[in-house]
Amino acid sequence: MGKGGDCFRQCSTHLEIALWIALTCVLGSSPVLGKPVELTYAKNFSVEYFETHKIVTVRNMWRGSANLTFNYALVPRTTAVPDLPLGMRIIRTPVQRMSILETVYLGHIKSLDLYDELVGLANVSLAHDPMALEQVKSGYTNKIQEGSSLNIETLLMLKSDLVLTSAMGNPQFDAHPQLERAKQPVVITAGYMEEHPLGRSEWLKFTAVFFDKEEEASRIFDKIAKRYNELSHIASSAGSRPTVLANAPYGGTWHVPGGRSYTARTIEDAGGDYLFSDDSSIGGLPKDFESVYHRAAEVDFWLHPGVHRDLEGLRSQDSRFARFRAFEIGSVYNNTLRSNGIGGNDIWERGVLHPEWVLEDLIAIFHPELIPNHSFRFYEKLN
Repeated sequence: MGKGGDCFRQCSTHLEIALWIALTCVLGSSPVLGKPVELTYAKNFSVEYFETHKIVTVRNMWRGSANLTFNYALVPRTTAVPDLPLGMRIIRTPVQRMSILETVYLGHIKSLDLYDELVGLANVSLAHDPMALEQVKSGYTNKIQEGSSLNIETLLMLKSDLVLTSAMGNPQFDAHPQLERAKQPVVITAGYMEEHPLGRSEWLKFTAVFFDKEEEASRIFDKIAKRYNELSHIASSAGSRPTVLANAPYGGTWHVPGGRSYTARTIEDAGGDYLFSDDSSIGGLPKDFESVYHRAAEVDFWLHPGVHRDLEGLRSQDSRFARFRAFEIGSVYNNTLRSNGIGGNDIWERGVLHPEWVLEDLIAIFHPELIPNHSFRFYEKLN
């Protein structure tokens, strides 16, 4: 058996791993590695506890991957590696040196205070977290990617024992095959494929299991969920539901959130009537301008119109935007209030972890009478 974070084995079939997990459960193993994670909203991962290790399973990583799973064995670094099936990816815990390929994990790092473990950060130009940026500036945290080019040589030198990333199922963009070939302890996440905003937030517990911080993560998440549901109940008392459009064209295609996406769910929970709620997609739904305009010309609110922070900037991108009723009446809002000067936006870090803050902003936009004197955290009106 191999040992340490470099213990990636020769791959076997996913069926073999699934059968091994099922057999182990039947034989019985008592949880000894901390309080087990209990999930309420997240559907794309699970954690099983055994006497010598934890098994983390990730599913539904990208559209069309419903029958594919990734399994990780989390083994304490102070004990020997137990007998595990071939193909099981092994991560030694608690993790001491972590690299992340998306800035969305910075919200988890802040809440769980994992800055000391953060040694590698990709796409620094998209980061908002001041502490992480300071660590990059001081050289404590290393840049491992700028643009589309991943610096494998730097990553190898960091000797990370965990590399977090997500995947799209496209070999042209996915980094995990290259990282696995380089024997890096890469772990794929699937938070962005969750349908409920609290499901995406609950991925805080996923990060926590690699650091034995399950109880801390559960306490944080319980407060988030409680407040989210309180606000959703308040919004349900609204006497009307204004129609809502989201996003803007990029490269000639308008990717509106799918009707089962967490964005659509947040709009609905805030008392809005999302225009594409009848769609069954989880991710983005590609549309052309004409088809969106046909449906959204008389929309009451328009959210997330790209990078623009004023109406003139939006009009300069495409003069046809001014035809939308929401543009005419000044009901266009963007989630850019907490953007820094280098392109980082806190909505993709703390906003992802705290959907109750996002929800509160949206209720204040759609139904300001329900939350008087609200101070916006992420959203600003385009004037």
